[in-house]
Amino acid sequence: MDDDELLAGCRAGDAAVWEELVRRYERLVRSIPRAYGLGTTDIEEIAQMTFSVLVQSLDRLRPDSRLAPWLSTVARRHTWRLLEARRREPVMDIDDRVAGSVDNVAVSAGQAADVTWVRDGLRLLPSRCRVLLEALYLAGERSYADIANDLGIPIGSIGPTRARCLERLRTILLHATKEVPSDSIRTT
Repeated sequence: MDDDELLAGCRAGDAAVWEELVRRYERLVRSIPRAYGLGTTDIEEIAQMTFSVLVQSLDRLRPDSRLAPWLSTVARRHTWRLLEARRREPVMDIDDRVAGSVDNVAVSAGQAADVTWVRDGLRLLPSRCRVLLEALYLAGERSYADIANDLGIPIGSIGPTRARCLERLRTILLHATKEVPSDSIRTT
């Protein structure tokens, strides 16, 4: 199947074709952030963002589009943005770290209540969402590939599914307290 057929199948919503496209190009996409020395979590996130951009751009790609260079460019741009954002992050000196640790002890009692609140919200999610969010955030650092394999879902669907599940969790928590700001649970 050539790229034009892959793109046509993806536009038609064929999940098997999408999985083939991801399988064909995920090594290429992951090689870009890896070449810049990024770790597994960042590589997974950049791959997820790259394939998400592809989904959003399916209708704009011409039939003769060269998919490999297009995906490489998108992955490279996301990598550069991540590296630039990290470069701009302030570096804390030892005094700031110690002060932060003291502040963290004072905050931890409130955080314990927040953890209980979020765990209660997780229990109210549909099992697919609950299992995915627990795998992503509570089961230690794991690659998207491992999570996709364990859950039997395409790796390219983790990010969009995660966003929908986090939005459902935010809605549940909002109804529980009526005080959840929209930016307190990040979907990206």
